[in-house]
Amino acid sequence: MQPCELTAAVTAVANTLACRLTNDELTILSAVLVQLGDTLAVIVTQRERCEK
Repeated sequence: MQPCELTAAVTAVANTLACRLTNDELTILSAVLVQLGDTLAVIVTQRERCEK
């Protein structure tokens, strides 16, 4: 997938969710996804450190 296709897909998912979820649901989902991204970043960083 090309970078522009990826960003377009993410935008489409965000717009679809925004149309279907309440503000409270979007707030919770956003926080969960931020935590998921941060946790994945920690995991990959630790993996890279352990490989050295």
